Amino acid sequence: RKRQRYVEKDGKCNVQHGNVRETYRYLTDIFTTLVDLKWRFSLLVFILAYAVTWLFFGLIWWFIAYCRGDLDHLEDHAWTPCVNNLNGFVSAFLFSIETETTIGYGHRVITDKCPEGIVLLLLQAILGSMVNAFMVGCMFVKISQPNKRAETLVFSSHAVVSLRDDRLCLMFRVGDLRDSHIVEASIRAKLIKSKQTQEGEFIPLDQTDLSVGFETGDDRLFLVSPLIISHEIDERSPFWDVSRHQLEKDDFEIVVILEGMVEATGMTCQARSSYLADEVLWGHRFTPLLSLEEGFYEVDYGGFHQTVPVPTPACSARQLAAAAARRDAHLYWSIPSRLDQ
Repeated sequence: RKRQRYVEKDGKCNVQHGNVRETYRYLTDIFTTLVDLKWRFSLLVFILAYAVTWLFFGLIWWFIAYCRGDLDHLEDHAWTPCVNNLNGFVSAFLFSIETETTIGYGHRVITDKCPEGIVLLLLQAILGSMVNAFMVGCMFVKISQPNKRAETLVFSSHAVVSLRDDRLCLMFRVGDLRDSHIVEASIRAKLIKSKQTQEGEFIPLDQTDLSVGFETGDDRLFLVSPLIISHEIDERSPFWDVSRHQLEKDDFEIVVILEGMVEATGMTCQARSSYLADEVLWGHRFTPLLSLEEGFYEVDYGGFHQTVPVPTPACSARQLAAAAARRDAHLYWSIPSRLDQ
């Protein structure tokens, strides 16, 4: 049975939250809730926020005119209404729009003989400014989100295992398709695998860090051209005892996370991808992409995902290290014996 991905290849987390009882928490952070909504719902909320306030205050303006008797003295030029030329609900609604959007009064204008209207005018002006700031802020944050920037950050379709400086390494490739760079880019990798503790507790999606250079600072990337990220399989690696045969039967997922600041906007961007066990190629190496042209370096993204087979031991990194230790020990004892001869 094919393993269910925890993170899709495009970076989408394949997790859904169900049976959430404390839904009121979403309302306590209403700004983030509105930003996280899909575009069709965000536009609906945006339209309703203005339409409801216009209708609400329009109804109040009409009610004031009705209570003062302004609607009964429409043709009485000696009568001073609360709002000039307000002759019904439609005109009250239009006056509400003019007040809240600060379009400017023309045909309809408030008079100084209506104190309740002056108070309502102040309240609507203040509330209108708050609605504008809130809704425009939501739209601005939603438009400027760097999610789309992550689509131009690419990961190789496969990860590979091969020798680097006589050490087994797990490697994958990352690249940036844009000319504007990711500032302070960093890379992380996690192994997602089920495990059972010594006490018998079963952990279905246990997360283990894979070192990609945190101790040496190699996880900080200068992502101008595609880079090959390497995880050295040593004693601290969860793949220390994994051979090629075991890898083909194993069931795990490697999640890689690339994050940094977008140079154009200064906002933080994060791109994710994952590799299942059958997407890790043992005994392969990535093909080179960089070539030197006249006055510049050229990157051929046509071979970004291509790999080539290379001679690689099928044993685990532990067995490889033990064989190297025995070989070094043999050389250490054989050299003095030859000198004695």
